[in-house]
Amino acid sequence: MTTAARPREDESGEYAPRGRFDRVVGLVIAGIVILAAALLWLAVAASGPAPTIAVSQDAVIGIWRVLYNADAPDTSVILAAIALALLAAAGLALLEQRIATRSRRSMNPTHQPLAPKVIMEATRGEFAGAVTVTVLIPAHNEEASLPQTIASLNGQSHRPERIIVVADNCTDATVRLAREAGVEVVESVDNTSKKAGALNQVLRVVLPQQGDNDVVMVMDADTRLDDGFLAAAVQRFAADRALMAVGGLFYGEQGHGLIGQFQRNEYLRYARQMQRRRGRVFVLTGTASLFRPVALRTVAAARNRTIPGTPGDVYDTAALTEDNELTIALKSLGALMVSPQECTVVTELMPSWRTLWNQRLRWQRGALENIGAYGITPTTLRYWAQQLGIGYGVIALGAYLALILLTVVSLETWIWFPFWLGLGLLFAIERVLGAWKGGWRARLLAAALLPELLFDMFLNLVYVKGIIDISFGREANWKHLSHTSPAGDLELQEA
Repeated sequence: MTTAARPREDESGEYAPRGRFDRVVGLVIAGIVILAAALLWLAVAASGPAPTIAVSQDAVIGIWRVLYNADAPDTSVILAAIALALLAAAGLALLEQRIATRSRRSMNPTHQPLAPKVIMEATRGEFAGAVTVTVLIPAHNEEASLPQTIASLNGQSHRPERIIVVADNCTDATVRLAREAGVEVVESVDNTSKKAGALNQVLRVVLPQQGDNDVVMVMDADTRLDDGFLAAAVQRFAADRALMAVGGLFYGEQGHGLIGQFQRNEYLRYARQMQRRRGRVFVLTGTASLFRPVALRTVAAARNRTIPGTPGDVYDTAALTEDNELTIALKSLGALMVSPQECTVVTELMPSWRTLWNQRLRWQRGALENIGAYGITPTTLRYWAQQLGIGYGVIALGAYLALILLTVVSLETWIWFPFWLGLGLLFAIERVLGAWKGGWRARLLAAALLPELLFDMFLNLVYVKGIIDISFGREANWKHLSHTSPAGDLELQEA
């Protein structure tokens, strides 16, 4: 096994500091994807038909003359493609299930101290009291959205016992509005590590005060909980003392025109994907997630030993996407977590292409850095597969759009291919069903197909930019969406 494929521990069992693998993760993914695409191209070229122009057939419909070609790939090629797709999907699902099963069965408190059997054994015969909720809201200049966030918490059927606004270097009315709303305010002290650093400061004080059933919730200041969120989450924790975290499912706020609808459709499809996964967590979203104190304390104790980070910190301040990194950390320690369909939130959307580009570049760069920091382990295999899938999608969609453009500019007559039209129709139906819950606007945009394909290409360009930046070691900056411009517009500023 190569160094890149081993868990990031040295001979003493201590976590090895970040090294070269963090830089080459982008090159590794790009290399594998390009190699796979090249092999597929060679296979198709070797087995494909001779490069001749097939005879087109005419059909007359009223005054319209339609040219079409009934040719289709060989049946064996179609069956082989379907078999490979099913094999890949089944293999990934079985691998994920095996990893989850191994964590559930683990009795190793050294490497997986949060595994269900370990937790159940440690708490057997003990009653930790009723489940309570302490909410932490990290906020940097959030005067516009914070009052609605607090109101959504106070309006829950199960209200939190404690709400703490973590004010990080605020220069607006965030602190005043929080106090007027009757919640606690803790201001960060000399914090230069953004959201993660501010939360670490507060958690060092809050966690020692928490019992096993006093769960801690972290939610963004631009998020509103749907009613029933906390009641459903508390019920889950009360029913299963081995459950370490509950994540929310997020939906986009209304408004922002076409770019807003693109994002809402994207979030709807993610929620549908989570429903098919039966709540199995991929990322504990930073919009709203709840944790047992033992989970957060265990993460802090494991930093720089079995997982990356600074000892004593819950959040890794070197990570651009702290919520994704914390999810991988908890999974690496064997934690059981879930995202129930009842736990939904409405979150802020990016109002412009520039702000969306910066947000997604941070997400993409952070995801790459996280898997680079952890290396190739059973826990991170699913995340590596996702990045490889995105990379392959970049090539596939780019080639598809390029082929359409080439056809338009090179042929005088458009020829329809019924076989490929049928596949396209199935793809369009799936896209519409994925966004169905969003209403007629979401369905119409999905049915149009081409606009969303162009939006996907925009996200693909973000992916490529992230690969390039991390490969060249370019410094990444955490961007914050500020609401404080005089005209009320949204601007990107350094947090």
